[in-house]
Amino acid sequence: MTTQATATFEIRSWDEKPTNEMEGGPKLTRASVTKAYQGDIEGEGTLEYLLVYLDDGTAGFIGLERITGRIGERSGSCVLQHSGIFEGGLAKSTWSVIPGSATGELHGLRGQGKFDAGHEERHPVTLDYDFE
Repeated sequence: MTTQATATFEIRSWDEKPTNEMEGGPKLTRASVTKAYQGDIEGEGTLEYLLVYLDDGTAGFIGLERITGRIGERSGSCVLQHSGIFEGGLAKSTWSVIPGSATGELHGLRGQGKFDAGHEERHPVTLDYDFE
């Protein structure tokens, strides 16, 4: 049976550095990010993003995030794979649990989620999940 977790996150740190720039081409960067979650997901996320910035002001990104804490009533950690775009002042991301990455009471976790993050302090997320 699938359960939907709803939570919010806040970005605690964002350290971004260019990895490749060229005249007339998109800029590539890498960002190390930490996040704090509250709600049905409670804990800390450590995330590595790879981003591409386009001339029209949009961006694309992918990332891997380890969340350590609690999802629902179970504690442990898991790794999420992110894929998203930034346009019109809004980052839109989908994410999925990497199979086999969950530890502790979260062992066997499967799921997909999403978030839309603008310039507010806290950003809502959802995760639809179940266990093997």
